[in-house]
Amino acid sequence: MDMLRAVLFDCNGVIADDEPIHCVLFQKVLHDEGIDLSRQEYEARYLHFDDRHAFAAILEDRGHRPHPARVADLVARKAKLYQATVPGRLRIFPGVPELVRALAERVPLAVASGARREEIQFILNDASLFSFFTAIVGSEDVINAKPDPEPFLLALERLNAARRGRDESIRPAQCLVIEDSVGGIEGAKAAGMRCLAVTNTYPAERLVAADKVVGSLETVTPADLEAMFVRKRAGG
Repeated sequence: MDMLRAVLFDCNGVIADDEPIHCVLFQKVLHDEGIDLSRQEYEARYLHFDDRHAFAAILEDRGHRPHPARVADLVARKAKLYQATVPGRLRIFPGVPELVRALAERVPLAVASGARREEIQFILNDASLFSFFTAIVGSEDVINAKPDPEPFLLALERLNAARRGRDESIRPAQCLVIEDSVGGIEGAKAAGMRCLAVTNTYPAERLVAADKVVGSLETVTPADLEAMFVRKRAGG
C-alpha cells in the first residue's frame, strides 16, 4: 500500500521567487552575445532547463553551434551575475518555511532542481531551511535535465542512501514532487512519482498533468499531501 514517505521540492519558482531574476540574467548574458530572448520565450521553452541545457538550446534554436566551452562560459557568467544580484533581493514564497518545517517532522525531504548546487544552498541558508533537507540535487549532479526524470530519481537515491539500514527503501510511488513548471511535472511523472503543482509561474490550465494544482503553498498542510495518496488508493 503506497503512502507518502518523501517529498521532493523544486527550488526556483517553488521555494524561491527568483525565476524573474533568472530570466533577466539570461537576457543580459545573451544580449552580450547578440542574442535577444523575450520573457515569453523563456517561460514557454527554457524555464524548466538547467542553465547548461538552457543556453545550449537557445544557441541551437538561434542557429549557433552550442560548443561546450562556449556554453560553460555563458553559465559561468550568469552564475557570477546571480551571486552579485540575489543578496538582499531574494524572496521566499509564502507558506514554504512553515510547510518545510512541518513536513520534516514526518518524512525526509530533498531538493531536485535545475539550479546550481551553490545557488540552492544559498537560497536554503538564506531562508534558514538548509538543515531540513536530507538530499540536494543540482544541475552539476545530472547529465539530463528536466523533463528527464534523472534529477528526481537521483534525489530519491540519495535519500535512500542517507536512510540505509533504518527501514525499507522508499519507492518512487511513495514520493511527492512539488513543482511549478510543465517540464518539472513531466519529469516527476516519468520518475513514477506523484506531483503537486503550484501556480507560481504558470496558470493552472498549463499544469493539469499534475495530480493536484494549488494557487499557493501557504494553505497546504502535510495532511493535504498525505490525503493525495489516500484518494489515489481509494480510486484504484
